[in-house]
Amino acid sequence: MLSPTTLPTVTGNAVTVERWRQALSKGGFAVRVLATEGLSDGQLVQEVRDFKPDLIHAHHIFRAGGMLLSLRVGSECNGLPIVVSPAGTDINIDLKESDRREVISKVLGLASAVIVQRHETVQTLKQVAPSLDGRVAYVPKSCSWLGDDFFDLRGIAGCQRENFLFFLPAGIRPVKGNLECLAALEKVYVVRPSIHAVFAGPALDRDYAMRFEKEVTRLKAFARWIPLIPLRAMRSAYEAADVVLISSFSEGLSNTLLEAMAAGKPILASDIPGNRWHVLGENGESPCGFLYGLNGPEDFVRKAMVLIDDERLRRSLGDAGQKKSTIGPSPENEAVQLALVYERVMVSSKGAVRK
Repeated sequence: MLSPTTLPTVTGNAVTVERWRQALSKGGFAVRVLATEGLSDGQLVQEVRDFKPDLIHAHHIFRAGGMLLSLRVGSECNGLPIVVSPAGTDINIDLKESDRREVISKVLGLASAVIVQRHETVQTLKQVAPSLDGRVAYVPKSCSWLGDDFFDLRGIAGCQRENFLFFLPAGIRPVKGNLECLAALEKVYVVRPSIHAVFAGPALDRDYAMRFEKEVTRLKAFARWIPLIPLRAMRSAYEAADVVLISSFSEGLSNTLLEAMAAGKPILASDIPGNRWHVLGENGESPCGFLYGLNGPEDFVRKAMVLIDDERLRRSLGDAGQKKSTIGPSPENEAVQLALVYERVMVSSKGAVRK
């Protein structure tokens, strides 16, 4: 299984493939997870020779699947079925750049199956691969906690019981909108000086992270940045917050969103396609948070104020999210669906070889 990053680097992709690895391993699969960042063609070839996989699953078409287009890798992997799953940046960013779009198109051409976790993704991918229909598999996304360790989020934030705590868990990079969210929170702090905010995530873009660190330091009266919260303590961190923030400019289906719902916390999220269905609900479902527009901070500030001032509303939104989470798939269910896709493409691949 290939992913741009893997643990101990804490990113959404890394958490997703670790959830898959654990659940598939419990189901009897032998799974090796490799980070493609910093991985050479030669290293990937050697890993394939050593592990002798029955298939390769690339999670993130451009950043992970792109390695499969190397002549050296392609020669070694010839005959191995390829499964790919797109990430949010594949759909919302990379497809808009012609050179990356071409790579995505070529990788999709190699794929025996394409796993999607949002139905809307299919139509977007068909713009570059019109013949996808028979190869697409919808696998609903699950959420899991990797431990129950305690984390004193409120204490680290300097947050007293009467204070209000916003929590934004995301790597520090432009697509996550960390800086823009911090600027909007500064405006909230001016009129509600009892608020605190914790940003948690590693620096994934050096220049952006340097700017972010400078701003967090300037705003230390209410803001903190924690580069790493141990994954075994993430549940505790969520449960300490009053509102969970998602400020991304691009998402597929965010782990943060699902985790906030599972923790029963109201969400204030950017109004982008990857957030809308889960936050607002559909088919009569109750919303579990608010969406805010990205054209300036005004909408963020207005909706943040509503959430700060209305405890009953926060409780209602959190309960709705938790209810939706309990009827969602478990990691075991998700792994079963992945396994069905893998088994189908392996059988098809063997049949093709026999012919």
